Amino acid sequence: MLSLAAVVISASVVGVCAQSSSGTASAPGASGASVSGSAPAAPTLSPPATTFSFSLASTNPTAISLSAIASGQSLSPTLPLESTASPGVTPTFLPNAPPLPNPASLSPASYPPLDRPPPTDSPEVQAWIQQVNSSGVTIPDIPLTVAGGCPANPDAVANAGEGGRCWWTCGGCTRNTDIQTCPDKMTWGLTYDDGPANYTSNLLDYLDEQHLKSTFFVVGSRVISNPATLQLQYMSEHQIAVHTWSHPALTTLSNAEIIAELGWSKKVIKDVLGVTPNMMRPPFGDIDDRVRAISIAMGLTPVLWTRISPTATFDTDDFNINGGLTSVQQVLHNWGNIIGNASTISSGFIVLEHDLFQQAVEVATGYILPDALAHQPAFRIEPVISCLNKPLRDAYIETNDNSTNPPVGPSASAAVTLSSGAPGSASSSGSSGSNGSNGAVGGFNIEWPYLGTLAIGVLVAGAGILA
Repeated sequence: MLSLAAVVISASVVGVCAQSSSGTASAPGASGASVSGSAPAAPTLSPPATTFSFSLASTNPTAISLSAIASGQSLSPTLPLESTASPGVTPTFLPNAPPLPNPASLSPASYPPLDRPPPTDSPEVQAWIQQVNSSGVTIPDIPLTVAGGCPANPDAVANAGEGGRCWWTCGGCTRNTDIQTCPDKMTWGLTYDDGPANYTSNLLDYLDEQHLKSTFFVVGSRVISNPATLQLQYMSEHQIAVHTWSHPALTTLSNAEIIAELGWSKKVIKDVLGVTPNMMRPPFGDIDDRVRAISIAMGLTPVLWTRISPTATFDTDDFNINGGLTSVQQVLHNWGNIIGNASTISSGFIVLEHDLFQQAVEVATGYILPDALAHQPAFRIEPVISCLNKPLRDAYIETNDNSTNPPVGPSASAAVTLSSGAPGSASSSGSSGSNGSNGAVGGFNIEWPYLGTLAIGVLVAGAGILA
């Protein structure tokens, strides 16, 4: 981070998690400008005020003030899409990419209800179940968790480590198939979750202005509602990846329900773009060996975010500004901790951010991204596929060079489609790593020469609860 005096931001804590973000702030646009603000004094019966400190190397001159970024804020205009793609055009940036489908041909009635778990008795889901069964990947018999996270699942927490179910949510356990960091120091794998949504166009406009590319983990239900936005993301050379159909905690679902969530999201993305992503991010980071095995059997490599200790996760918590569970000051404090930790680790990093709500987009385009762009030494900011030093074509099944990635089994949809040396690569082999041996990973067997020596993810033992 640039050597700037930290500016103290005060916010009063409401209840256990919620912070008031009704303070005043200024948003100058000059590089090296400071941002400051304070919230009103807490009511007599409230807990003591919490102080959040951060410094910013730069802000966006068009950013709205921090005091306006809060739960219940007035909605600002959304920018129109910069362009809309013509149906039938062939992307020139992806070798062998199919023509772009016509989004007007989508029929919502052909898909499950929006933002609800898909039924498992449809012909599509039954076919995907058969493909998983034929993939050569053994799905471990791990009990489902229940809603409520770590406190509600003591047995799962006790078995959460690498010798058990490897539950990332409670303890941070990862496998070699997980992507949690970028291999090169000072490289930021830029990601946004939960769109495409109303303010995604504002984010896209800023990313384009700054010549930045990102990975977007999209929710299938929102693709149905915003197909033109997804096409613009894709045609603007951002990476598109899977974030389920209805955004559930996957370890709480049955095998068939997980398959339905991932399968419908893959299908609608292909129906809109003509290509099928080969990466996924589990909502809430909720993944264990059962969810991993199903994802891999469906040709999807899990992508999490960097976590270097139970209390140091690279999560801005921007999602919770909208609901009043956190303040923008807390988010920028979190961001300051993230870039501080990023300078101490030997790898690059991946941060959890969102484009579903206005507040998250405004803090990203007004404060976080401008600060990151002004950072010295400079960050290399790029999509996850690029931060792994792979070409964008490797992000999609149809355009990946599968000569080094033969299918796992008879199902073509279960192909492992990252180039040699990346997590999930069929061609990466060697002696076993710390998380598996002889092709066995946490109780499920992969029927290919398994990635053994490469561990991009950071394995963290111990207990912890993710936001």
